[in-house]
Amino acid sequence: MRILVLGAGKMGSFFLDLLSFDHETAVYEKDARRMRFTYNCQRFTSLDEIAAFQPQLVINAVTVKYTIAAFNEVMPHLPADCILSDIASVKTGLREFYEQCGHPYVSTHPMFGPTFANLNQLSEENAIIISEGDRDGRQFFRELYHDLGLNIYEYTFDEHDRTVAYSLSIPFVSTFVFAAVMKHQDAPGTTFKRHMRIAKGVMGEDDYLLQEVLFNPYTHDQVSQIRIELKELLDIIDHKDADRMKQYLTKIRKNVK
Repeated sequence: MRILVLGAGKMGSFFLDLLSFDHETAVYEKDARRMRFTYNCQRFTSLDEIAAFQPQLVINAVTVKYTIAAFNEVMPHLPADCILSDIASVKTGLREFYEQCGHPYVSTHPMFGPTFANLNQLSEENAIIISEGDRDGRQFFRELYHDLGLNIYEYTFDEHDRTVAYSLSIPFVSTFVFAAVMKHQDAPGTTFKRHMRIAKGVMGEDDYLLQEVLFNPYTHDQVSQIRIELKELLDIIDHKDADRMKQYLTKIRKNVK
């Protein structure tokens, strides 16, 4: 299959490395310097090169802020039957875009990233395939993710957004709170250092991605739940209530088993 990857960032390069030995691959990247470490693929910086390549599948791996803009830029240069695909963790506006784009499409979310995941060992990581899309496209990514050892789930766009609101907004907001109140530690403990490592990773994410995760319509209820739990915990602390503390710790330990 002729596969075009949009964007030569970390995830774009990952998919190129993954696919280039079994497929004819190319990457389109406006900043030629970002393609220095791509190999075994064609490197495009102009739309005319895309038209000549005649891709059968496009994997959009640009920053989430520019996902739809990147599609709009290349679509006039794609064959009519070319399958459009994205790997965005935020699907805002994508369902509406796909419904009017005139191309078959498939939307997936590999729920791991280069910040924390070991890209050579993904057996404990997950991927979501959106059920609303082209059957052949879904099958392609199902086989690809299966070969990586990922745990695969199939959700609608709406179900995906609900899942992301839970799985991303809670750790993101918890990290924001940690970062907001932290002070420099001359001799930090192990737990503090681990939290700091997570905080640096999260804060290294694109601002637009963080914003869109938190602006997900399902995020509010998740963040409100954090506020409720903090209020209860603060009340236990203020009253130095050992019995309630034990009950609280028992409750939350059940959640992390």
